[in-house]
Amino acid sequence: MAQVLEFKLPDLGEGLTEAEIVRWLVNVGDVVAIDQPVVEVETAKAMVEVPCPYGGVVTARFGEEGAELPVGAPLLTVAVGGAEGAAGAGTDALAGAGAAEEAESSEYSGNVLVGYGTAGPAARRRRVRRETPAVTPVVTPVVAPVAAAVPAVAQGPVPVISPLVRKLARDEGLDLREVQGSGPAGLILRADVETALAVRSRPAAPAPVAVAVAPAAGERIPLRGVRGAVADKLSRSRTEIPDATCWVDADATELMAARAAMNAAGGPKISVLALLARICAHALARFPELNSTVDTAAREIVRLPSVHLGFAAQTERGLVVPVVKDAGGRTTESLTAEFARLTESARQGKLTPADLTGGTFTLNNYGVFGVDGSTPIINHPEAAMLGVGRIIPKPWVHQGELAVRQVVQLSLTFDHRVCDGGTAGGFLRYVADCVENPAVLLRTL
Repeated sequence: MAQVLEFKLPDLGEGLTEAEIVRWLVNVGDVVAIDQPVVEVETAKAMVEVPCPYGGVVTARFGEEGAELPVGAPLLTVAVGGAEGAAGAGTDALAGAGAAEEAESSEYSGNVLVGYGTAGPAARRRRVRRETPAVTPVVTPVVAPVAAAVPAVAQGPVPVISPLVRKLARDEGLDLREVQGSGPAGLILRADVETALAVRSRPAAPAPVAVAVAPAAGERIPLRGVRGAVADKLSRSRTEIPDATCWVDADATELMAARAAMNAAGGPKISVLALLARICAHALARFPELNSTVDTAAREIVRLPSVHLGFAAQTERGLVVPVVKDAGGRTTESLTAEFARLTESARQGKLTPADLTGGTFTLNNYGVFGVDGSTPIINHPEAAMLGVGRIIPKPWVHQGELAVRQVVQLSLTFDHRVCDGGTAGGFLRYVADCVENPAVLLRTL
């Protein structure tokens, strides 16, 4: 006889206590395999596909897309095991699923995230659909859970990543299938929804009704998901860290020339960010005070043995800071490749919690936004952040003569508890010296 098991939202790690349902990957009545992803959720860290550790027939789903659930809340129920409790031809589908599970020696994998666990490759990311509606009798013994299920959607999912965009459309009664996306591969962006709402609300002729429909207040955007996590971290940083900022202009002409020479030699192209990361790693080896954190409870400064370099990346979901692990032990080519991998994952919303945690120092290249300087907020619980402005031609005194050189502004925001201005200034001056004269440093890269 089939047994109905409840699958709850698992602990996704890193202290996360809740997640928002972005997209259901299965419907009520679908046959699922062990460790098949059943729902895509957004945590404060990343987008995550959650696999179900049971194989069988989905009998109920809990929560609509856009709903926020705490860890431990029911996600769905699955009828697993033998087919004795089912009636009619629908038993074949469930029996087939049960047979597949028995061949794998288990109806429960114990997995939490895709790729974490013990199930074999055959059980991963496999999605099986019902061929006939005859499976319906299997749902009959569990009438109560099915009543709480979200109705299955007849059409496939629309190309929307952001749950905030979905919520905006849902709150305004806008069918996203009628919206033409302007993003990559037709992705629907917030601007597309706002344009569609503006067109829809534009009156054909003046009428009193149009005045009544006008909102009485501005738009309200919930501070949750990535935006909420960023808000919490920045607020905590400003509350706990007595920060200070120093800055200096540097002549980056030689650094850019060295990069051009390295790329002309063949092989993988080297990025400017990778060169700056190598310079940061060398500078932190000389000034380890800035590669540290403050244990407020113990009133101790903890100097960290390795440099795990975070870098700010702007995405449609908001600002994220992926972390390049062991940056101090990587070559320039390795750093370039890792920056590229993490940036692409960030753009696609596929960063894992592990990609976004463990940083010890942050490199913030705000020059990509066309600005020269900034006083960034430290990425708590780190102790410092190096900011890099745009590199542009400017008049500069070079070897006693006025010349046009490639100039960049560097800024260092640091936790004044871990060091004084002399140490911070020494670090920044060393970075600037390497930017201006990279020849000695580049020989070790």
